[in-house]
Amino acid sequence: MKTYGTLLTETIGDHLLKVTLNRPEVGNARDTQMGLDLLDLWTGLIDDTGDIRCVILTGAGEKIFCAGGDLKQRKGMTPREWQHQHEIFERGRDALLECPVPVIAAVNGHAFAGGLETVLVCDFAYAVSTARFALTEVTLGIMPGGGGTQTLPRIVGERRAKEIILTGKPFGAEQAYEWGILNRVCAPGTLMDQVQETAEIICANAPLSVRQAKKSIHNGLQMDLKRGLMFEIEAYNRLVDTEDRREGVLAFNEKRKPVFKGR
Repeated sequence: MKTYGTLLTETIGDHLLKVTLNRPEVGNARDTQMGLDLLDLWTGLIDDTGDIRCVILTGAGEKIFCAGGDLKQRKGMTPREWQHQHEIFERGRDALLECPVPVIAAVNGHAFAGGLETVLVCDFAYAVSTARFALTEVTLGIMPGGGGTQTLPRIVGERRAKEIILTGKPFGAEQAYEWGILNRVCAPGTLMDQVQETAEIICANAPLSVRQAKKSIHNGLQMDLKRGLMFEIEAYNRLVDTEDRREGVLAFNEKRKPVFKGR
């Protein structure tokens, strides 16, 4: 795994990658370099996951997951410079969406603007109970441009998304859980243990099966039901003639834990 200027990467065990947004002095806000680092990270996993079967994405410190774009760096940018930076962010978002292995957001603190949009793009999210969330872009003369107007309504519904986006008002972790943005709210000090426990369960499952299931869910939701079912069975059939499928059935019959190799 590469070394990055704005990210910390740590491999836990054989198959779990922990990625930490590491600009705590500015609330882990995304500057151009972080955008480039994240783009390289996600693109690298698309090209070759290696032994990685799951990713945890979190932020440095105990108060802020990500404050969004670095407005201090953006001060004085020309429109062309602003749009060029945002194109880097967009490519990173798209690469995260296409990451073949599951990415779990471990929201260690507040997630505002692009920070919340990143949470929404991850496969699912756990957060500490003190975290707060908001899409604040309309209070700054812009609008969500990291996917928020598309991902949020798909999760919370159109009317709730309009209220969140058009007011820019923050909301708490319990509301985020009730609305489907979070899968679990964790007591302070327990977040990473709970996220890692879930991630390790995923890592123990058949990696090709996990990837195909994730792909089927993600792409199927962009289709009508009939086409989604067709996509699902194509993804399913690719698993039938694999070593892992044979190992899974054999282990079941031999009453032992399967050893999956991703083949």
